[in-house]
Amino acid sequence: MRIIHVITRLIIGGAQENTLLTVEGLHHRYGDDVTLITGPAEGPEGDLFGRAEQLGLKVELMPELVRAVRPGTDFRAYRLLRQAIRRLQPEVVHTHSSKAGISGRAAAWHEKVPAVIHTIHGLPFGPSESALKNRAYVALERWAANRCHAIVSVCDAMTDQALEAGVGRPEQYSTVYSGMDVEAFLNPPRTRVEVRHELGLDDDAIAFGTVARLFERKGHDDILAVAPAVLAANPKVRFVFIGDGLLRDRLIAETERLGLRHAFQFVGLVPPQRIPELLAAMDAIVHPSLREGLARVLPQGLLTGRPVISYDVDGAREVVLPETGVLLPPRDLPGLQAAILRLAAAPALREALGREGRERFAHQFRHETMTAQLRSLYGRLLEMREPH
Repeated sequence: MRIIHVITRLIIGGAQENTLLTVEGLHHRYGDDVTLITGPAEGPEGDLFGRAEQLGLKVELMPELVRAVRPGTDFRAYRLLRQAIRRLQPEVVHTHSSKAGISGRAAAWHEKVPAVIHTIHGLPFGPSESALKNRAYVALERWAANRCHAIVSVCDAMTDQALEAGVGRPEQYSTVYSGMDVEAFLNPPRTRVEVRHELGLDDDAIAFGTVARLFERKGHDDILAVAPAVLAANPKVRFVFIGDGLLRDRLIAETERLGLRHAFQFVGLVPPQRIPELLAAMDAIVHPSLREGLARVLPQGLLTGRPVISYDVDGAREVVLPETGVLLPPRDLPGLQAAILRLAAAPALREALGREGRERFAHQFRHETMTAQLRSLYGRLLEMREPH
């Protein structure tokens, strides 16, 4: 097949890693002619361009495809996407993220591409946004849903929320869980002892890891809010923040103000291939984010045999079960404190929860499974080839 994938930014992040693994699988496993079109990787998160080059993937950088709303620039991006579609003549255009999803679907639809698909990795609207932004985002997503043949959700919760907002029709939707290199998490390349030593974690430290951009609504502030009480009750607890972002300096300053700098490790930005060994070095994963789609770190933590603590947002409940971790109402700080202390005090419970997670989700989150399901969807849409 001739396929174009379009994403706003190829930064280090869940949606981007998902997309790159899809493009890799389509190219190497199925021999498809795949082009990935992306905007500039703005921000401190790092990018995946080097990884794409190493994999021999075709990537086209479109500077006009920016994340911020800039009407003039956005219209130029739309026109350039139409030109790229005419040049590449794809049978399938598959879009990701909000800006690329709207511009890319519009361009593909107007160029009469036989199969136009969009993946919802996370909705741009929700309770954490203002009412004005939500109205605008919902209107745009409804408009764009009428310009594609299929919508893929990374979890069932995304489908439910989108349909509740009037975005698309039920028959457009299917769930394809975000794929990853499962084997790397089941068998990390380096030993737990070695990685903990590098992180400066004592043998008796009980480490709770968080993998997320240091950004608003990712939950770092909530961890800081409960940390004094947690450490007063159990001084062996340590928090390891993996990732970088705009809030790094403020978060470090807050740990110093609280007198708890010794209990926090800021690992910074790391390449995706280091995530398995870092998660395996933890004792549990804590991810109190307020908006995620389905955070990849939740199944990733479980695949390394670590229990997970998460707020009950979006798709978290599809992997954070009573048998695999602790699910809490959003912003439930007393519950967050209690969950951390409960797992810190119970190594046998941590072992049992993590073991169950490994057994339940190893197949579901393989990137090979994801790519096969997406390619099957492409094939079904092309067989239909209904004019529009």
